[in-house]
Amino acid sequence: MTLGIAKSGAADARQEKWYRTVWRWHFYAGLFTMPFILWLSCTGALYLFKPQIERWIDSPYNNLTITGAPLAPSVLVERAQAVVPGSVLHRFILPEEADDAQQIVVGVGPDETRVYLHPHTGEVLKNVGEQDRFMRVVLHLHGELMMGRWGSVLVELAASWTIVMLITGLFLWWPRDSKGLAGVLYPRLSRSGRNWWKDIHAVTGIWVTLFAALLIFTGLPWAQSWGNYLATMREMTGQVEGPVDWSRGSDAEREERAALDRHARVSMGAHAAHHGMGTMGGMQAAPSMAAQLDRVMPTATRLNLPAPVEITPPVTASGPWRAVSNTANRPQRSTAEINGETGALIGRVDFAERHWIDRVVGYGVAWHEGALFGLANQLLALAILVGLITLSLSGAVMWWRRRPDGRLGAPAPKGIIRHSWLLVGLTVVLAFVVPLFGFSLALVILIERCGRRSSTVQSFLGLRSPSVNS
Repeated sequence: MTLGIAKSGAADARQEKWYRTVWRWHFYAGLFTMPFILWLSCTGALYLFKPQIERWIDSPYNNLTITGAPLAPSVLVERAQAVVPGSVLHRFILPEEADDAQQIVVGVGPDETRVYLHPHTGEVLKNVGEQDRFMRVVLHLHGELMMGRWGSVLVELAASWTIVMLITGLFLWWPRDSKGLAGVLYPRLSRSGRNWWKDIHAVTGIWVTLFAALLIFTGLPWAQSWGNYLATMREMTGQVEGPVDWSRGSDAEREERAALDRHARVSMGAHAAHHGMGTMGGMQAAPSMAAQLDRVMPTATRLNLPAPVEITPPVTASGPWRAVSNTANRPQRSTAEINGETGALIGRVDFAERHWIDRVVGYGVAWHEGALFGLANQLLALAILVGLITLSLSGAVMWWRRRPDGRLGAPAPKGIIRHSWLLVGLTVVLAFVVPLFGFSLALVILIERCGRRSSTVQSFLGLRSPSVNS
């Protein structure tokens, strides 16, 4: 009998150890991610409504007064290039309506400018640096905190630890002995003080956790290491043509813009013109390349690709032009290649023909951006973001009210929950799936190990329960 009691006590001690670990990880994750959740939720909520915001920003340059025939695309490109001396065509955006301004993106190296022109008079209505556009600034604030690569690393870490916070919170708060749905599916608003906040926190977590985890996972392809990880998997799992269809950070985008500029200069003969080479060495291609755009545009228009549609110059003087649909609903995207000499369609690749990783990421990103099923998607994602903000703020209030003196405040667990080891195991699996998170988790474990050598540090970090000797 004594042996049985001893075994039961040892098992309970192990279970409590796992339980304390789950509590600490939930607390660490919440404390670290709170400012990021507030920031990313606010900027993400703005980006959800990108189509409506951009339509409002561009509204002064749409519904223009139209008289006479429109100017040829090549003429409009010349007008746009004159706005930025030394620039070449990077992208020609097909107008959605005949009375919309013609938008043309020209560049010098990786630096791009978007020029708005009247399609019939060629008058320059507006020009703005491409990276200075409002929604581009919001995107960089959201994805990189305007800090480039290191900002992307911080966002990826915050996203990973937010997932840990969500799954550990769901595990800790899952109803076990509750009677009825009060405090589980809806809060008991008649309660007061910490109990009121506890209900708000728990009920919000029950409703939002799975959706929020999905929202976070679908945003990870934009992160620096996770995006590169997916791109590597893409190359290893089959023959792949063309670049990935998601951003891998501002540094990678800058390199892509610089490459586009080099290709455009070679194919359009701009390099020869800038150096006074005239028609030497076969560089008379510049006028003919401008004329090619005039032949390419009608073909691209007839394809009826989902807007916005961008036409880009060939990467070589004899290569095809590309017409690319960049609609936010990525499963509707298509890419077409057009012969600049004849204006004939060479080929078209629709979303269903892309690599399976591209398709999975495409659906995920479209859901993440609120574009997969229209306004309902936007409102659902907005509700998830509001839920995340509520979780963070209510958790912060609960921590602040119960924080002990002289300690960080990781809450002491009450009772024992079986199978806590399973949740710890799932967290370790996540560490392998998201390598950057794995490194941070290893660092946390190392700090805890070192902290156990000092009773003061143990108490401060919450490494032992006040009622149980570790």
